[in-house]
Amino acid sequence: MTLHHARKALLLAAGFTAPGLALPAIAQDNGTDEDSIIVTAQRENQTGVVQGGSAGVLGNKAAEDVPFSLRSYNSALILNQQPQTLGQVLENDPTVRTTTGFGIAGELFNIRGFALAGDDIGYDGLYGVMPRQLAAPELYDQVQILNGSSAFLNGAAPGGSGIGGSVNLIPKRATGRDVTRFTLGYTAPEHVGGSFDFGKRLGANGEWGIRINGAARNGDVSVDDEFRSTYVLGGAVDYNSGPLRLSLDIAYQRVKVSHFRPKLRVSGLGVIPDEPEADTNFGQPWQYTTLRDIFGQFRAEYDLAGNVMVYAAFGARDGSEVGVYSTPTLTDPATGDLTVSSSFIPRTDNNEAATVGLRAGLTTGGISQEMNAGGSINWLTSRNAFEFYATSAELNNLYDPIEVTQSDTVTFASGDLDDPLRASTTRLSSLFLSDTIGFWDDRVLFTVGARLQEIQTRSFNVTTGDQTGGYKEDALTPVFGLVVKPVEGLSVYANRIESLVQGSTAPASGTDSGGNTLPVSNAGEVLSPYVSEQYEIGGKLDIGTLDFTLALFQIDRETAILRVDPSDATMLEFGPFGTQRNRGIEFTVAGELADGLRLIAGGSVIDAKLRDTQNGVNEGNEAVGVPDFLLNANLEWDVSFVPALTLTGRVVHTGEQAADITNSLYLDSWTRFDIGARYVALLGDKPVTLRFGIDNVADEAYWASAFDSFRPDLALGTPRTFKASATFDF
Repeated sequence: MTLHHARKALLLAAGFTAPGLALPAIAQDNGTDEDSIIVTAQRENQTGVVQGGSAGVLGNKAAEDVPFSLRSYNSALILNQQPQTLGQVLENDPTVRTTTGFGIAGELFNIRGFALAGDDIGYDGLYGVMPRQLAAPELYDQVQILNGSSAFLNGAAPGGSGIGGSVNLIPKRATGRDVTRFTLGYTAPEHVGGSFDFGKRLGANGEWGIRINGAARNGDVSVDDEFRSTYVLGGAVDYNSGPLRLSLDIAYQRVKVSHFRPKLRVSGLGVIPDEPEADTNFGQPWQYTTLRDIFGQFRAEYDLAGNVMVYAAFGARDGSEVGVYSTPTLTDPATGDLTVSSSFIPRTDNNEAATVGLRAGLTTGGISQEMNAGGSINWLTSRNAFEFYATSAELNNLYDPIEVTQSDTVTFASGDLDDPLRASTTRLSSLFLSDTIGFWDDRVLFTVGARLQEIQTRSFNVTTGDQTGGYKEDALTPVFGLVVKPVEGLSVYANRIESLVQGSTAPASGTDSGGNTLPVSNAGEVLSPYVSEQYEIGGKLDIGTLDFTLALFQIDRETAILRVDPSDATMLEFGPFGTQRNRGIEFTVAGELADGLRLIAGGSVIDAKLRDTQNGVNEGNEAVGVPDFLLNANLEWDVSFVPALTLTGRVVHTGEQAADITNSLYLDSWTRFDIGARYVALLGDKPVTLRFGIDNVADEAYWASAFDSFRPDLALGTPRTFKASATFDF
């Protein structure tokens, strides 16, 4: 961030704020109750955490009633912090870290030390419906986080991630309070835009609801010359009368990111390079990604009786993406020289998801039961093509980047770039059944259930269209959970639950511990789905204005490796014989410390170790890209002597993390500080909320993450970022 950009941001903030300071006088002249309006606006603007959310097939639950760690961040937090991506919302959570994956601009999340890909974000409980790379936060009322495995609750994630946790986005719908809101926003140095939000209930008893919201913003962001544009529009219609509830959500999203800063490949150098300045962009001006998605869902619920409900949901997404991507590879850590290779990849997706079920409750002899039964299915079709190009003849530099000429020499290509053919299809289907039994006025709740899941995939040659492979396997994923509420406000719990991802295909040959190449006895065999087991105990404490959670967990993830065949020492056997074991402790606190002083904070400690590795190599080593501890604290203060003013601050700390599988390289721990303020003024008798914030105040340069799905590449942290916005409520 240059001095010029900082000055520009401050001047713009002053431009937002100066007229606002005069607005209360206008309200006084009109004889309105200024203090009451300001206090109400401040209260509705409070960022916060809802203790609870969607627990998959168990339905919407308060956190105290489920044997899992579950919480939701509200729409006020999204509005106040002005995030441009879902990852910027999840920065508030002390158990989640965000990076990018696959060499593109898409976000990848790390929960309990395991990946959660954008493909596996839920849309009101449905998989495959959300845009797969980036999600614009403006469309959503809540961002819900479930820590831990969830194969029973949500079904197997189609992208094969989500072993350590899941994220579910709830679209905005009309509430009991009408909304008419416009927001203007600015992110330095040149990113400007605005959003609108309209919601109203109609009908004699408010049985009909309509909600329409959208946003448009574009321009350069704080990374040097990185350009982003986002256009989103969402609409919801719902009906709620008597036993019948219906809702329809439809959304459009178009995102373009050009000259984005990719991750840095450093494999094989045996050294972590010094960080360049925080806003340095070692990407290329000719690289870009354009993402377009149309998606939505229809839901229906009907109460057959006071405690018996049937429900159904259907969702779909039509998505397309096209991009030119660059891969910078460090060749000389001393000078910062980089080679640059590139690729061109178009892709389209057509996905559908459906679920149907019955939820029934009854009480007999002082014992309550809530039973759930139903099924779900996902259909996913991906079409793509690609061209990979030779390394550019010119060198780029990490510390003094230049534009290099993109090579036009194709090293590998497949498919029709103008009209990509089908590359893969996946069908995930399941049947589920559960029962939650309550004793002593539901002070003890025991949940038992199982989901029978089938994963069927087919792969195709994208040039000829011929099928090249296939897979059809099933698995049973059970759940056991216990909640005990010994006293009011205290809930302790335990669970045993699993995650599920599709299995791999055995190779034809491999290498033993002596370096000898041997044939594989089960070559070509498609393994059954990999199962990861989670054991967790924890507690939740509500002391009125503060909510505390504590969780201790262990997740054992199966990994496929080669070992000597027990029946034939001259051959190898491929199977799920390896394990990554992640053990950890999580702590969160959220609520009001004192009148007008709110806190969202917590931390986690993770011990992620490789066990039963191939040929015993790297046995006991730390998993790559998993920080040993995380700390967050987000504080808001409604200044008592300036009633319209709220000051905010946030600290994000990430501990040391292994940067290679041999554990010879580590990324240093890092800490980032963010500050901000918002002020409620009046225009007539209508509130106007003015905001100004600075992320990474010190402009600290740091390697934020070595986590990736493919290799341990390095992601540079976000530079100092100035933000300002004004929201008008009518």
